[in-house]
Amino acid sequence: MVKAIIYTLVAALVCIGIFIFTELYLSKQFSDFSAALDTLYEKIDSETATVDDGYAVKKLWNDKKSKLHVLVPHNDISYVDYWLNEACGLLINGHYELALGKIEVLKEISKALPDAYKLKLENIF
Repeated sequence: MVKAIIYTLVAALVCIGIFIFTELYLSKQFSDFSAALDTLYEKIDSETATVDDGYAVKKLWNDKKSKLHVLVPHNDISYVDYWLNEACGLLINGHYELALGKIEVLKEISKALPDAYKLKLENIF
């Protein structure tokens, strides 16, 4: 009886530890990506952004998403890929105003995705 209680408590503590690690890890990864998006947004807004700036953010995202596939569903990752590819395509053609809209969506996604995996009551039920 005592062993069962101890094993249950240990399992619960391990689960809580995993949840805390996941939350901290996702917050760090998406805060880095969000900072890169903010910089790109400012460059696009001042119309000084180049295609290389867009591809630098894309490279950063590709590095991060290779590790995020373990924690984040593939649909969420492909959603970010879609919007980032559209923004880079618009930069190639020099459509700065349209690219701003895509980056704005990406900024919101980079805020919303980590919140969806936080240990909160509304995420549990």
